[in-house]
Amino acid sequence: MNQSDQKSEAILDAALPVFVRHGFRKTSMTDIARAAGMSRAALYLSFSSKEELFRAGSARAHARAMRKVEAALAGDGDVFSRIEMAIAAFQRELIAPFAGSGDAAELFETNMALSRDVTLAARAELVALLAQALTNALATGAITLDALHATPVDVAAIIIAAMEGIKDAQVAGHDLLEDTRLFLRLLRKALSR
Repeated sequence: MNQSDQKSEAILDAALPVFVRHGFRKTSMTDIARAAGMSRAALYLSFSSKEELFRAGSARAHARAMRKVEAALAGDGDVFSRIEMAIAAFQRELIAPFAGSGDAAELFETNMALSRDVTLAARAELVALLAQALTNALATGAITLDALHATPVDVAAIIIAAMEGIKDAQVAGHDLLEDTRLFLRLLRKALSR
């Protein structure tokens, strides 16, 4: 990683807690520069706007999350354990950092406004990865979809839809981890032979 990339990474690391603390609208480039230990002018040499900086942070977070999801699904254990680890990695990288923010809903909305393409591409990749894991488990007889009359892609898409709902409930005060575990227990029950 070159010096410019290291500087950008340091800025993105410094910016996340500022966005969590103040929300997107109330965060200024001055706040981010202060958190990064640099002048505003130096910050503008790396990122021309708060929107560009936020989008870069979103792209980085989604890329990290997907690497961790791939590793979890390629790991050891039954398909349910691997899916649980993959979902946990996805949530840990993309949802949990905002859990303590009173502005979490605004930050998620800002992400969809500024980084919709990044977010939707990651979701599509997640559906594909989950569908492949389910297809492999179906082929080995580890799961059944007979009672559901569904394909692995259908089930993967429902998993993602449920995770979105659980995320939204978390913003409203529900426990992300507990709600996710409950959903995954339901999934295990529905797909087990």
